[in-house]
Amino acid sequence: MKLLDRAGWIEDPFVRDGADANLLPIEAAGEALGRVRPLGIEVPPTADPDSLVGLFNQVDLIAVRFPGHRDGRGFSIGRALRELGFTGRLRASGELIPDHFAFALACGFDEVEIDEARAARQPVEQWLAAAGVIGPTYQSVRDGRRSIFAARRAA
Repeated sequence: MKLLDRAGWIEDPFVRDGADANLLPIEAAGEALGRVRPLGIEVPPTADPDSLVGLFNQVDLIAVRFPGHRDGRGFSIGRALRELGFTGRLRASGELIPDHFAFALACGFDEVEIDEARAARQPVEQWLAAAGVIGPTYQSVRDGRRSIFAARRAA
């Protein structure tokens, strides 16, 4: 898997397999809580963000699965996690395409994880160009930009 943030490809400090695994499915993370650091959990697109609030201080990463490129539930989960106060790393993982990158960043995701085959077909330049597609928005975004309404109020 390849990992991408707004600057390009990055190294992944989290491992899914083996004795050193520190990125675990939410169902398997119970025994690692408080014992493994850094610790990441992976949640399905059906996860209830409110049910994860108690884990915010125990995990360093929440990876939200995107099972298909037409399934946008992960965007809602990511935004809700940020609104609930999660300040750790937030990762979109799975069937994402470059067009999703800007939306993921706007919802508060820090990084996107894609498989090697997709990374080979769609180079980093394509992903980074897609990140700049969204201009000013009316709704608030989680990537630090002000909405059109906020800019008007400030003026």
